[in-house]
Amino acid sequence: MYQGSEKSAEYAVERVQTGVRIEKRLLKMMKALAEYHDLTLGDLIEGIVLHAFDGKCPFGPESLRRIAEFRKIYHLDLDSGASHRLVERRPEPRAVRAKPASAKRAGVRRKS
Repeated sequence: MYQGSEKSAEYAVERVQTGVRIEKRLLKMMKALAEYHDLTLGDLIEGIVLHAFDGKCPFGPESLRRIAEFRKIYHLDLDSGASHRLVERRPEPRAVRAKPASAKRAGVRRKS
């Protein structure tokens, strides 16, 4: 189970919305893990970071087994050794389909 799910004290915090770019498969795994533990993605990330800042592993044996399964499901071949060495590849260009002539005319209004 996720380490830190004990509720001994509550802390009032201010959360902010942020736009973070993250590797696609890693995000899928994090979403799956959050769902597995019935957490929001934000709660999962906060817990992971707080544990990391304390030098602790945020996951117990069962969660680590589940993470190994998610790695296979989402084909994640990255580990901590890849940290700070990820480079973004350009997405494949999508083929642009021409609109049929009738669709082009439909958006044009004629003057009366």
